Amino acid sequence: MSHFQVRTDLALEATETITEADSAYRGVRVEEYYPIEGDVKVTKVMITTKNAAKSMGKPIGVYVTMEAPAMAEPDEDYHREISECFAGELLKLIPDAGKDKSILVVGLGNREVTADSLGPQAVEHLNVTRHIVKEYGTAAYDCSRMDLLSALEPGVMAKTGMETAEIVKGVVEQTLPDAVIVIDALAARSVRRLNRTIQITNTGIQPGSGVGNHRNALTLESLGVPVIAVGIPTVVDAATIVMDAMERVLEQEKIPESYRIADGLDRIGSELNNMYMTGKDVDSVIKRVSYLLSEGINMAMELRMQRKGQSGEATD
Repeated sequence: MSHFQVRTDLALEATETITEADSAYRGVRVEEYYPIEGDVKVTKVMITTKNAAKSMGKPIGVYVTMEAPAMAEPDEDYHREISECFAGELLKLIPDAGKDKSILVVGLGNREVTADSLGPQAVEHLNVTRHIVKEYGTAAYDCSRMDLLSALEPGVMAKTGMETAEIVKGVVEQTLPDAVIVIDALAARSVRRLNRTIQITNTGIQPGSGVGNHRNALTLESLGVPVIAVGIPTVVDAATIVMDAMERVLEQEKIPESYRIADGLDRIGSELNNMYMTGKDVDSVIKRVSYLLSEGINMAMELRMQRKGQSGEATD
């Protein structure tokens, strides 16, 4: 078996590499459920111990993965169902759900690289409200209570000369949000999860980690406020595709384990280590899934307003 280290941003895929015999597995809990009728499956991975975090290469926290096989298809009704499901899962991770919040949404990525433009395209369609409420008050939206939503597209260091974390931290210090939602494109281990999976986690994010380009982390520790990371895998490691294909051939041909030339697989993996693949229709897919995320965040904010309104009526 190959010892090549597969890169993935998905905690769900990291759990697939852990066997129950592994002692660190005791610090990982996995729950699966179907929130709506249909193909949308939600898997919640909870990493609760330092040993489990070290074994999986992920920080302690909650990782919610939504798998929707037809998410990349142009089906508006299906997309709305996914957005509603995403909004519900996102609300569960926003702390103090009953209180008014100022929330900053950060769209990470490079707008000029299509597979990396998920974040910038998602923030375009948000219903930002902070500037209106600051100027005219909540009466501008015909309500007495509401959250403030603001958005930021920090760009990439090659253009700005600044680390993304430096820009976001400066904005956080000036605008004082109660929570930050970070949207970024991810790297997957499996082709079948490409553009079909949404991951939400309360652990923050380290931009570029999935493709080996580690930047400063955006976390509660670095920013001083809770950070919820949202991502969709848009690229797959080329070495993974080749190695999976070779493994399938070896299994189909029933070649004995002793002849499986693990060293050869490792060599192929290292040569393709810096190559990442995406779908040929990535342009249209990114437009659809980025809008799906922004619609889900907008829905989550509306749901929070409705719940606060009902709570206020009950109190009165």
